[in-house]
Amino acid sequence: MPDVIVLGLGSMGSAAAYHLASRGLRVVGLDRFTPPHERGAHAGGTRIIRMTYAEGSAYVPLLHRTYELWQQIERAADVRLVTRTGGLNLGRPESATVTGALTSAQAHGLEHEVLDAAQIRRRYPAFTPADDEIAVFDVAAGIVTPELAIGTLLDLAAKAGADLRYGIAARSWDESRDGVTVTLDNGDELHADRLIVAPGGWAPGLFDLPLRVERRVQHYWTPGTGFDPASFPVWIWEDTAGVAAYGMPAFGPEGLVKAAFHDADEPADASVGAEPPRPGEEQAVRDWLAERIPALATAGYAGGKQCLYTLTPDENFVIGAVSERVVAAAGFSGHGFKFVPVVGEIVADLSTGMTPPYDLSLFSPARFAPA
Repeated sequence: MPDVIVLGLGSMGSAAAYHLASRGLRVVGLDRFTPPHERGAHAGGTRIIRMTYAEGSAYVPLLHRTYELWQQIERAADVRLVTRTGGLNLGRPESATVTGALTSAQAHGLEHEVLDAAQIRRRYPAFTPADDEIAVFDVAAGIVTPELAIGTLLDLAAKAGADLRYGIAARSWDESRDGVTVTLDNGDELHADRLIVAPGGWAPGLFDLPLRVERRVQHYWTPGTGFDPASFPVWIWEDTAGVAAYGMPAFGPEGLVKAAFHDADEPADASVGAEPPRPGEEQAVRDWLAERIPALATAGYAGGKQCLYTLTPDENFVIGAVSERVVAAAGFSGHGFKFVPVVGEIVADLSTGMTPPYDLSLFSPARFAPA
């Protein structure tokens, strides 16, 4: 009998399987598809990694550890997963993006700079902020490659002895004093001491938590010179209306530049998948870029890539035990991928009776319990 079953082998599940197997535990991992794939939150080739965390300084201790773990994984697999570019958090001084990044940087002594509009324009000519906008420059920020990272973690987990089974969906699970039983769609049953559930967009309905799934589209552009990582770092920009967009420099074999909106309001169903990009859907992004990154706004369009966001009401993660033997990892979309290795380590700890060295109260499933 395995020690732990990991249900869902995408972003967090692949890392959990890797950590557990590396510790010598007997692990069975299940996924209805074969990750990496296009039905989750990880599709699209690139994700931002950053330290000056506007979403809250409570994330920073996890970020310190996740940077360490990404380096360990790179060494173990002899592969490059993280590329440092530096990063800009842009907006008016009172915007949540700027104030949050600055608060995290100051609270944790992170390496950063505060740039006024003129300094931004001189150092990074592609950006044309308004005179009353500033940026917090995050020295540690950069790019992580999600599909390559998931494939690497699954390879390492398998080499460490994890039994990874693809194309297998689970119907339900039950818990008793003796362990957990996972019933598969074909009626077979698997038994283990503990269960980690990392279901991505399938999380709503599995837990008594207020989770929602939404469609997002990432857009790619083919501008001219001046968009290499040395000249054009990763960025997050909040405008005066509170609209947040983000982007990355020319990257990958095709040298495409990414720019997209963080927010949307388009419900989706993981069982169906996110609808592919629609003709002309990029125009709203072009319009937004026109006065902020004009050379990108007029660049050729190289297409889009859909993905699913699974969100909590406060957009903080769900990490923790939902019962005595079941640990949940859910609600990461929008800013979760950078945390993959540390979340995998945390849920591996929780599922084996260890106490992670972090304050996880921000992520507790219990925060949504009725008052």
